[in-house]
Amino acid sequence: MLKLDRITVAFGGLVAVSDVSFELAEHEVMGLVGPNGAGKTTLFNAISGLVRPTTGKVRFFDHDLTNLPVHQRARIGIGRAFQVPQPMHELTVRENLLVAQRFGTGRIDPHRIDEILDITGLGHKAQMDAATSLALTEQKALEVGKALATEPKLLLLDEVLAGIETAGKRAFMRTLDDARRRFGVALLMVEHDIETISNTCPRVIVLNFGKAIADGSPDEVFRNPEVIRSYTGGEAH
Repeated sequence: MLKLDRITVAFGGLVAVSDVSFELAEHEVMGLVGPNGAGKTTLFNAISGLVRPTTGKVRFFDHDLTNLPVHQRARIGIGRAFQVPQPMHELTVRENLLVAQRFGTGRIDPHRIDEILDITGLGHKAQMDAATSLALTEQKALEVGKALATEPKLLLLDEVLAGIETAGKRAFMRTLDDARRRFGVALLMVEHDIETISNTCPRVIVLNFGKAIADGSPDEVFRNPEVIRSYTGGEAH
């Protein structure tokens, strides 16, 4: 489904992502982890269209996305939820979802919106102001809901669990799993919580200094000496 072919992203003399290649299959759930500054968000930006790769190709099914703008990628089936929720001010929760759906699909499907409100647990707040009436976890649920409203085949989750306590994270991941199963989307998630990644993602890729240094199951990856060194700066024991 998604294929990255030797993606490099450089900002002047700074190489943020270096020669990264991998493929993600339909319905797959994969984690993307690494120390701060490893290049995770930059790679997400290259996939979603916020930055253009310096070299390399981004392919999605039969489409070459490398030079396409964000809105065209959304229409093709790539959705993204950000770490910091960005509700549209002076619009209700439902209206936020409708605007996102219109942007991502070019049409309105009230039934899909009702499904999203049900999955995210926001149905009881559908007519409330999204910017002022939601707690943090609800804002993050709306952020995911907006991405789902674009009818993605791939959902990019950029640290959506940040700031949520442990029990809340588990509940949130159950919501994501329900959404994945109901809508048939693949998930690619950046997350610092190793426990969440290990419990959620059958496959994990680790970045360090912009390079992919490991790709495998959580058990394989987090026992990898190079991965351990990347987080600790020391040797594996």
